[in-house]
Amino acid sequence: MQHTLDDRKRWLAQMVLCLGELMIVLDTTIVNVALPSIRNELGFTETALVWVVNAYMLTFGGFLLLGGRLGDLFGHRRLFLLGITLFTLASLACGVAQSQGLLVAARAVQGVGGAVVSAVALSLIMDLFSTPSDRAKAMGVYGFVCAGGGSIGVLLGGLLTSALSWHWIFLVNLPIGVAVYALCLALIPNLPGSANGQRLDVGGAVTITVSLMLAVYAVVNGNEVGWLATQTVSMLGIAVALLLVFLLIESRVAHPLMPLGLFRLRNVAVSNVVGVLWAAAMFAWFFISALYLQLVLGYTPMQVGLAFLPANLIMAAFSLGLSARLVMRYGVRAPLAVGLLLAALGLLLFARAPVDGGFVVDVLPGMLLLGLGAGIAFNPVLLAAMSDVKPSDSGLASGVVNTSFMMGGALGLAVLASLAAGRTAGVAAAGSAPAEALNAGYHAAFLVGAVFALVAAVLGGMLLRTRTAPVSVTPEGAEAAADGAAGGAVDGVSGGVSGGVAGSVASGAADHAPNTGMAAPQGGHAA
Repeated sequence: MQHTLDDRKRWLAQMVLCLGELMIVLDTTIVNVALPSIRNELGFTETALVWVVNAYMLTFGGFLLLGGRLGDLFGHRRLFLLGITLFTLASLACGVAQSQGLLVAARAVQGVGGAVVSAVALSLIMDLFSTPSDRAKAMGVYGFVCAGGGSIGVLLGGLLTSALSWHWIFLVNLPIGVAVYALCLALIPNLPGSANGQRLDVGGAVTITVSLMLAVYAVVNGNEVGWLATQTVSMLGIAVALLLVFLLIESRVAHPLMPLGLFRLRNVAVSNVVGVLWAAAMFAWFFISALYLQLVLGYTPMQVGLAFLPANLIMAAFSLGLSARLVMRYGVRAPLAVGLLLAALGLLLFARAPVDGGFVVDVLPGMLLLGLGAGIAFNPVLLAAMSDVKPSDSGLASGVVNTSFMMGGALGLAVLASLAAGRTAGVAAAGSAPAEALNAGYHAAFLVGAVFALVAAVLGGMLLRTRTAPVSVTPEGAEAAADGAAGGAVDGVSGGVSGGVAGSVASGAADHAPNTGMAAPQGGHAA
């Protein structure tokens, strides 16, 4: 269903949607450089601080598909307004938080709001613009705002944390949220939902979200309570049981949250496995490198933001169409494999970064390779996930791979954070200096992240089919899909792959990942 607006109001409405997504991106990247300040003021331990990001990521990933489904049922504008309201109120709660529990709970609510906004924003854009050329242009603007917002966020996070306090990285969302809500009411018509007569798969959403949260919690606390402890084993067992219940529900429900039949398609199955591994590698980069810069090299929050700027700018440039042109010329397999290999090389460079490393020699090369690899690889993963499906199922396929990125990243982050903490504790117990022990833990995480990226490159390069028949990708559609890869979407993708779907990827993997950290060395334990 299309909006009947004149061109001027149509593009103004597009800017409002971009502003709403910018708030989500700003919030996720702005937190990156504030982690040590949050840790020190609220007394987070090395494992507990992981939940500042995981609470957000798990609810974001868990509610992406459900948020898009609710938009189909009850209207995209209504759900967009609800998401903005939840996100803004949760930002207020984060900003005034004086306890660990309140901050983590508010971050979880932020994840729900962010998921709803990202799930329906591109659906609204698809409604606003009907022609392929206008959609491609709109997606390009949207993707650039999201990718550029990542760069703005790390710089703004450093500025606010240094000049004021970490509380303001959340409070800055309040005026943006109010403005987006008011402008949305004024510019975007309230159309009814399009999925009449269909029901929600509430059981699927609840079981998969709780399953993944229990699994991540068990992994995060594995080093602390023991991997064979009753708590760890029982939580993992319950998580597996809930996953089986989820699969049973999805195999029987009329309108499943994650259609299992999609995984019989080769490219869909392979791209989801690649997405999980790739997200884990990306989270190793952002999460661990932010901590390396601050806790080992002693960078200020502003310096950390500037250090990430080159990689963010490269990813933003690819979001404006460079990656789409590579896919149109070489297919999805070669760019995907090359991008992931470049990322693996960048992580290997970080795995050798010394305690007294310099920016130009030890930081910048890895940042450039990872930014380039991410910029090249993201879009082919998404296009591969949709290339085997019918046009009518492309939105579902994009939502599935989007969720795989988020959940794979969350679980990968939990594993890598625990690995780094365990390695650091062991080296510190052997008598090494705190900085050396920290760096040893980070090296282990970087190395495993590089292995994840390398395995993903091999799987994608060997198993993906470059060309498939069911979906016809026009030049405009391919560029729109790639442009949208820096924005977020779950549904609303129609006419082949003319919409983009990975804002949750860019917002999730490339932005949310740094929102975790490990406490500074205390009593010989990892920081």
